[in-house]
Amino acid sequence: MPTIRGEQDADAQAINAVIESAFKGAGEARAVDKLRGGGQAVVSLVAEEDGLIVGHILFSPVTIEPDSPGLRMLGLAPLAVTPSYQGRGIGSRLVQEGLLRCKDAGYDAVVVLGHPTYYPRFGFTRAIDSGLENEYGADDAFMVVELKDRALSDVAGVVKYRPEFDGI
Repeated sequence: MPTIRGEQDADAQAINAVIESAFKGAGEARAVDKLRGGGQAVVSLVAEEDGLIVGHILFSPVTIEPDSPGLRMLGLAPLAVTPSYQGRGIGSRLVQEGLLRCKDAGYDAVVVLGHPTYYPRFGFTRAIDSGLENEYGADDAFMVVELKDRALSDVAGVVKYRPEFDGI
């Protein structure tokens, strides 16, 4: 079973390889590099097995328009597991540990644009039901989980991901 740990400086190349293999391209890996380089990789975890990085998850800041002062929110993107290691629960462990670390760091909520049958097991629900829209026109695939009770009770607006994700 892989160990889940925080990303280290020496992990960047291996993380890129995992992301590129999982997404069949380099767009997400470039975004992660830009986020990391700009100090926007708030929580970045890897799954390591026998010295090999086989999974990665990243959480970076998002904003809401109109602004919701005091609300601290992150976006989960990307989550990647090397294809030959998929189906072993590695992604689930990365999400669970990542959400714990986000909560411990004082964040209020996390959004994700992902598979609508995968993320609900971690407490994610349709973001629109919490008054949150997105700039991509996604409906059921755009989800949110509160890390603090009632964090989104008086919040509504359009969630915007960092510009590093533009064009993916």
